Amino acid sequence: VRFQSCDENKKIHFGSSEPEDFRVGEDGVVYAERSFQLSAEPTEFVVSAQDKETQEEWQMRVKLTPEPAFTGASEKDQKKIEDIIFPWQQYKHSSPLKRQKRDWVIPPINLPENSRGPFPQELVRIRSDRDKSLSLRYSVTGPGADQPPTGIFIINPISGQLSVTKPLDREQIASFHLRAHAVDVNGNQVENPIDIVINVIDMNDNRPEFLHQVWNGTVPEGSKPGTYVMTVTAIDADDPNAQNGMLRYRILSQAPSSPSPNMFTINNETGDIITVAAGLDREKVQQYTLIIQATDMEGNPTYGLSNTATAVITVTDINDNPPEFTAMTFYGEVPENRVDVIVANLTVTDKDQPHTPAWNAMYRMTGGDPTGRFTILTDPNSNDGLVTVVKPIDFETNRMFVLTVAAENQVPLAKGIQHPPQSTATVSITVIDVNESPYFVPNPKLVRQEEGLLAGSVLTTFTAQDPDRYMQQTSLRYSKLSDPANWLKIDPVNGQITTTAVLDRESIYVQNNMYNATFLASDNGIPPMSGTGTLQIHLLDINDNAPQVNPKEATTCETLQPNAINITAIDPDIDPNAGPFAFELPDTPASIKRNWTIIRISGDHAQLSLRIRFLEAGIYDVPIVITDSGNPHASSTSVLKVKVCQCDINGDCTDVDRMVGAGLGTGAIIAILLCIIILL
Repeated sequence: VRFQSCDENKKIHFGSSEPEDFRVGEDGVVYAERSFQLSAEPTEFVVSAQDKETQEEWQMRVKLTPEPAFTGASEKDQKKIEDIIFPWQQYKHSSPLKRQKRDWVIPPINLPENSRGPFPQELVRIRSDRDKSLSLRYSVTGPGADQPPTGIFIINPISGQLSVTKPLDREQIASFHLRAHAVDVNGNQVENPIDIVINVIDMNDNRPEFLHQVWNGTVPEGSKPGTYVMTVTAIDADDPNAQNGMLRYRILSQAPSSPSPNMFTINNETGDIITVAAGLDREKVQQYTLIIQATDMEGNPTYGLSNTATAVITVTDINDNPPEFTAMTFYGEVPENRVDVIVANLTVTDKDQPHTPAWNAMYRMTGGDPTGRFTILTDPNSNDGLVTVVKPIDFETNRMFVLTVAAENQVPLAKGIQHPPQSTATVSITVIDVNESPYFVPNPKLVRQEEGLLAGSVLTTFTAQDPDRYMQQTSLRYSKLSDPANWLKIDPVNGQITTTAVLDRESIYVQNNMYNATFLASDNGIPPMSGTGTLQIHLLDINDNAPQVNPKEATTCETLQPNAINITAIDPDIDPNAGPFAFELPDTPASIKRNWTIIRISGDHAQLSLRIRFLEAGIYDVPIVITDSGNPHASSTSVLKVKVCQCDINGDCTDVDRMVGAGLGTGAIIAILLCIIILL
C-alpha cells in the first residue's frame, strides 16, 4: 500500500486489522504471516497508518483476490487498463481560482520484478483529449523503449496501450524514465511529450551473500566478556531500504563448545562478534569455529532468505604461564682451561605459544660465579639454557662450581596471574683435570753477558714448571728449539745452558746487542705436553775490534794549493770502545812522512794531503795508523790507495793521467797520441 505524508519527517507506524494473518512492514509492504488458500470471495482487512507523535491515524481497506490465470480471453474480459488522458493536469494549489498550465506529469507506475506474464503485459493506455477530432499516432522513447535496452516497453501507435514485453529485474535497472508522444498523421506534434516513470518493485529474489566465505579473527586469551573480536559482513542485492534487503545475523553453532557453548555473540544488525563469557584459555582451546547466518526480511525465519559463512577465531597467547625448570638440579663437567664450551643444558617447560615473547626464556646467574667464568645462552629452537664457559678454569684452583640460576620470559606475566614470575634451579659443574703444558719461569729470561765468552762456559740455567700438581708427571726434559748462531746447548735434565762457541756481539745474528734462543720443556704425561721459553742474551761490548780507515781509495791532484783527502774510521765496537780516534802516519818507510801529511779534524775525521808540490802521477799505498779510545786501546794500520794525477782547471784528472791511472805505459800513451794526430 502507498501512503504519502504531507510532512516527510513524520514517523509512521503501519498496522493490520488481522495481525495473525497479515503484517505491514515499515515500507508499507504487506506480508502474509501464514500460508492459506484464497477463496473466490475477496479477503478484506484494514491497513492503518498512525503518527507516532500525534497518534493521528489513517485507514485504508485492502481487498485480496486470487490472480486470474491467463486464458487468452478477449480484452473486454480482462481487467480494465487505466487511461492517461492528454493532457495530465496536476494542481499544486488547492485554490480553484488559480489557472494551471497543461502539464504531462503523472504518478510513477509501479511494476513488480520477475513477473511471469503473460507478455506483452499491458500497463496503461495513453490518449489525447483531441483524439475525437484528430487521427493521432502514439509513440514512446527512452532507455527501455527505443534506447538500450530496447524493446522492453512498446506502445500501440493507434490505441496508445503501453505494454511491457519481458520480466524486469530491479537489481539490473530499478526504474525506467520514458517519454510518450502524440502526433497527427502528418507527424505534427499535437501535445507536449509526457514523462512516464516506471519503478520496478523489489521482490525478495536474492539471498544474502557474505563478502568472504571464511572470516578470520583473533582474541587474546583471558579476555573479559564484551571484548570485540571481529565483524562479518553480508550484502543483499535486493532493495536495502526494504525488508527484502534488511539483514540480520545470528550464530548457528560454535565448535568446540568448551568451556561454554556460547562463548561469543553477534550484533544482529552490524555483524560485530564479541565475547559474552569468560574462560578463554589458549592452552586449552586454541581456535573456535562459528557458523554465522545472515537472513534478509529483517531475520524473519519464515519468509527470509538465508546464507551462511564460517568465522574462525584464533585465541592469541598472553604470558599467563612462566617457564618452569624440569629439574631442581642440573649437572655438567668441563675440562680445565677450556673456554666457549657448553657444560650443561638447562631445560624448561612453558605452556604458552612457542617462539613468542611469552614463551622465549631468558636465563641469568644468581649465585656461585663471583668471577664471571660462566654465561647462559638461550637456544632459540629448543628454548634450552646453554651454560657456557667464558673464562679458563684451573683444576688446581677450583674443582667444582655450584651455580644458582633463574629463568623468566622476555615479557612480564600478565596482570592477575597467580604464579611467581621466574623459576630457579641449581647447576653442579665438575672441573676435570687435564695434562697441561709446562711453562718456563720467567719467560722470556734475560741474561747480561760480555761478548767473547769462551765455548764450554756455563751461561745460565733455564727451567720450567709443570702446573699439574696432582698428576703423576715424574720429570721434565729440555731441548733446544731455536739457536740461529748455534752458540748454545741445554742439559736435557737440569736445564743448564752452556756455550758451544765464542759469543760475538758484532755477529749478524745479534740485533741491538740482543741474541734470542728458544728452548722446549716436555713432560711425560698422557698425552705428552710441552712448552717453550725464550732466552734473551744481552751481549756487552768489549774492545775486540780495531778501527779501519774509510774510504779505502781516494784521488788527489797536483796543484799549487793544498788538495786534502777527507778520511774517517770504522769500528764495529761501540762506546767507549770506539771513537774518538787518533790518526797518524807510520815512521817507515820514510817516504810516507816525506810525501804526505795527516791532520786530525775531529774525534772521527782527519785530512790526508801531499806534503810536496810535485809527485809523479800514479797510485800510491799510504799506510795510516788509527787508534780507538778503548781500555786497553786497539789500533790497526790501514792502507789507503791514493791516485795522484795532474788536474785541469776544473780539478779533474787529465786524459793522460787517466791512461796512466788505467795502467798504460809511456810508449803506449805516445802511440795513441800519434794515431790521433794522423787522423786529424
